Amino acid sequence: MHSGPPPTATAPAGSAFHEQGRNGRQKAPQRIGEFLLVAVGNLALPLVVIAFGALAGYVLGADFAAEDGERILADPLADEALALLSIATGIPVVLLAVRWCGSRPAGTAASVVGRLRWGWLVRCAAVAFPLIVLQMGGLALWGYLSDGEESLAGDFPGWSGFVLSLLVLWALIPFQAAAEEFVFRGWLAQFFGGFLRSPWPGIVLASALFAVAHGFGEWSGFALLFYSALWWGWLTIRTGGLEAVIAVHVANNMTAYGITVALGELAESGNAADAPWQALVLELVAAPLYCLLIARLATAHGVRRLSAPDPAGRAEQAA
Repeated sequence: MHSGPPPTATAPAGSAFHEQGRNGRQKAPQRIGEFLLVAVGNLALPLVVIAFGALAGYVLGADFAAEDGERILADPLADEALALLSIATGIPVVLLAVRWCGSRPAGTAASVVGRLRWGWLVRCAAVAFPLIVLQMGGLALWGYLSDGEESLAGDFPGWSGFVLSLLVLWALIPFQAAAEEFVFRGWLAQFFGGFLRSPWPGIVLASALFAVAHGFGEWSGFALLFYSALWWGWLTIRTGGLEAVIAVHVANNMTAYGITVALGELAESGNAADAPWQALVLELVAAPLYCLLIARLATAHGVRRLSAPDPAGRAEQAA
């Protein structure tokens, strides 16, 4: 009796990123199963991680936050770390869903070559980090010119606390940011691309859900998230993978957390849903600037945007 995962098949040669699910295995039961696995997995698994984290905190004697707050652990660093770790579970959920229900190599959720292209990701990061630092520096300068020194007021936690916080948060942010990209720019685009020729219905819906997933804060924050996600969705299709959007997402979150920790505001930290209108104005320029720069860089380096022929010429058989 055969056991283990089902055999896999890739999409036809010349398929775009959003078409990677078109491998001939996507019948109605498989589509429904894939959808349920991703939806339920991204709701249940983070709760499991949070529950185990709370249990570990209880065993270790950690203090818990007030019942009327949004946090679980009183220590803001531990609570943020737990939240980031819970979001990171989206990576294995997506990879399992496309492998087991989509019957395709899990790496096709990352790019048209069936894996993350690490060299390309590093090149994208070399563009993303300076641009994000410049963008957030511009926002800080705008706040300083408008509100004076109080816009930058904070309580530096000391070098030991600052370094410890950055080590913990920066170690987890790449997994958290990548998980959100695997779910929204990766799986959702490919799920709808399995039966829709145009990538835009999936991109638009994924962008709206991405904004909603961050909560409802300021209107400007919601608009910023939706606008950025539209550009990121386009860039994913244009470059044939998630590397460019993972790079800018990681750069954004690392820089934002670095500023928050330096100002001693980790306990009151929000997210992009709370962004002011000034941040939206800057994003109107920064998002297309990054995406168009990366698109030109991808052309210059010959980054593959369509899948290549399967060298084996047949479906990969499970071990």
